[in-house]
Amino acid sequence: MLGPHHVCREDKDSPMDVKLSEKELERYNRQMLIRNWGEEGQQKLRSSTVFIAGAGGLGSPVAIYLAVAGVGRIRICDNGEPELSNLNRQILHAEKDIGKNKTFSARETLHELNPHVVVDALPEKITPESVDRLAGGSDIIIDCLDNFPTRHILNCYAVDKQLPFIHAGIYGLSGQLTFIHTPVTPCLYCIFPGSPPPAVFPVAGVTPGVIGVLEALEAIKWITGIGKNLKGRLLIWDGEKMEFQTVAVNKDPHCPVCKS
Repeated sequence: MLGPHHVCREDKDSPMDVKLSEKELERYNRQMLIRNWGEEGQQKLRSSTVFIAGAGGLGSPVAIYLAVAGVGRIRICDNGEPELSNLNRQILHAEKDIGKNKTFSARETLHELNPHVVVDALPEKITPESVDRLAGGSDIIIDCLDNFPTRHILNCYAVDKQLPFIHAGIYGLSGQLTFIHTPVTPCLYCIFPGSPPPAVFPVAGVTPGVIGVLEALEAIKWITGIGKNLKGRLLIWDGEKMEFQTVAVNKDPHCPVCKS
């Protein structure tokens, strides 16, 4: 089990169990003005637990925008350390954090941005054996990874638990995004059954910035019940042409994971 040192502050009164304070009501006032958001939507965010897999290029904007939106608990998992070549895009970290586990510097940054949010730093590798302990108790899983083998582990877990799973990927000045929720949508394996070999790929910091913010938006929409998620649709962004397109994605009737 993870000890209390993994949490950013004493969790004596869970944010899920108490009313929004006057300070929080002021902090979130502008977003609560959005149609159908209000105090009820903010309380839903306050009561939610989000699991973020990866504290790098995608995980940085996802975690930052969920924290400032007022998500009650963020569980962020990564067993890596920031390197100098990461800092063009991994905005949770700075040069002072090189050599420190990414989840610890992420926790410090998020606590500075919003002390009302509980952050669980999980400096571990996601495996079939560890995934339930790491992601268990979460309401939604967000894929901020850079490899498909680990994505498929999370996908299997999300399918088994019927948890919503937001997938995203980036390359250079382009990215993709979809919202997966078994049994309504195809699972990740239906869409991407393979696992390309690991490689160092080009990326500008703006790319995970754009796609990560959209992942955070998809999570906020699902938690608050506002709008429509990208269910059965893959959003593709071409940053060079500044074009967005969506394509339909379908269940694979022979998928060994979701058995659709």
